[in-house]
Amino acid sequence: SEDFGRNLMADTLARAVRFEDAEELKGLPQDRIDVAAAYAKELGEEGFVFPLELPSVQSEQQRLARAEARAALYEAARLRGTESNSATLVEMAQLRAESARLLGFDTHADYVIAEETAKEASAVNDMLRGLVPAINANAAGEHKILAEEAELNGENFTAADWPYWEAKVRQRDFALDDNELRKYFPLDAVLVDGVFAAAHRLYGITVVPRDDLDGYAEGVRVWEVFDDGQEHKLNTGIGLFLTDYFGRPTKRGGAWMSTFMEQSHLLDTRPVVINVMGIARPANGSTPLLSLDELHTVFHEFGHALHGLLSDVRYPTFSGTNVPRDWVEFPSQINENWALDPALVKNYARHVDTGEVIPDELLEAVSKASQFGQGFATAEYVAASIIDLAWHSLTPEEAAKLDSTPEAIAEFEQAALAAAGMDTDAIAPRYRSTYFQHIFAGGYSAGYYSYLWAEALDADGFEWFRENHAATPADDTTGATDTAAADSAAKVSDGAARRAGQQFRDLILSTGASRDFSEVYAKLRGRDKELTPLLVRRGLNTPSV
Repeated sequence: SEDFGRNLMADTLARAVRFEDAEELKGLPQDRIDVAAAYAKELGEEGFVFPLELPSVQSEQQRLARAEARAALYEAARLRGTESNSATLVEMAQLRAESARLLGFDTHADYVIAEETAKEASAVNDMLRGLVPAINANAAGEHKILAEEAELNGENFTAADWPYWEAKVRQRDFALDDNELRKYFPLDAVLVDGVFAAAHRLYGITVVPRDDLDGYAEGVRVWEVFDDGQEHKLNTGIGLFLTDYFGRPTKRGGAWMSTFMEQSHLLDTRPVVINVMGIARPANGSTPLLSLDELHTVFHEFGHALHGLLSDVRYPTFSGTNVPRDWVEFPSQINENWALDPALVKNYARHVDTGEVIPDELLEAVSKASQFGQGFATAEYVAASIIDLAWHSLTPEEAAKLDSTPEAIAEFEQAALAAAGMDTDAIAPRYRSTYFQHIFAGGYSAGYYSYLWAEALDADGFEWFRENHAATPADDTTGATDTAAADSAAKVSDGAARRAGQQFRDLILSTGASRDFSEVYAKLRGRDKELTPLLVRRGLNTPSV
């Protein structure tokens, strides 16, 4: 596992994409070009260098106007680890299959999922394969729309071009310009007036900067978290929170939450939690402007942080995020919902140049566009989940026959996807095996499905917030005719949100692994989870046309 991670980091750095001429970067805003130039200079090189992110599709493919530039990023990402990690991952699959047999399980997937809330690998396979027909129908509809747009503009359409033409169609059909949208999401405002404000509104906590404490690297900030009624006296809060949001050459890609110290009444310890991302830091030192995806990631990772910070258990074994993989993503994905919540978004989404609050028309465009592209997004995710389960559903006898050449690994992936009905050249899996850090170096082996499993909980659980408790001021102010009435309605809404948040905190966030997960969810929701809210959210109940 350590070898896989080290190999991937080295290869990711080595395959960073170089461009000699700024003309090749047409479509990117000047500040992003400046970051690439600064990174090249840091490496002692001329021109422009773009470090690779973990997924198959790189975020800059959405904005680069030249097909050759998009293809260069895509191809570099696709080749990561093919030379250095092929033998390593095959050996890991073999060892995992053998150890599962020794522990009395047929496969590594059976061993892992027995401890998850899904209980059986067959339940996971049923969920994933049950979604395939709807995913394929939506993705096919999206592909037709995007390919037609590319053709109208005199270009071919390949897998590397999907993000670019999706962005163009969003702009055409929904008046949604991603470059302009970013200007409403400066990182500092998102964090303080968005993420922290939402946590205060729901859970009563306050996050205070600890500028007297140094982080372990440049750009890492330290914060102290206080509960309702606590005096903001240093070192008396419920925990410390660190933010490490900026990329650097020695840092692996991706985004994650980790815990340096876990809450425990037995050991009388308070949590020390960190959120990590790889955002490109502007060359002029200004706050970065976030894409919609990055915005949601900041909220997502703080959802994990809340799970660690608000833990209230006796034993460290049960503390915070020490829960099954298909449960640990539930609080983080619930927290994403507040990013564009009407009661919050106008508190932080202000234009970086003019200070203008994000207009209703733009929010409406974001809402209307939210389901467009879900065919692609769900397809690449489910494809990666199928590859994960394929590696970890091998018996020791099957694993012993594996060939470790890059060609054999590609054939293994293709066979797994074909068996599930997802073999399409137009959409690559979010991660291919040789750079699938989650499952070979990140603790998610046979567990990558958990994001979707948890999203089913999240979609259903957020309906509980909306239906029964956390009405927004917009809902409450219907009929309000003056400022006083509107203020009163907002207070009612804040009170409802706080009550709902406290209930969610008491049942879900504070209990860690000390309570049965199905039991606490049923107590929160009044029943077991349903899949329909997830299908509706992603637009998978009706195909794209």
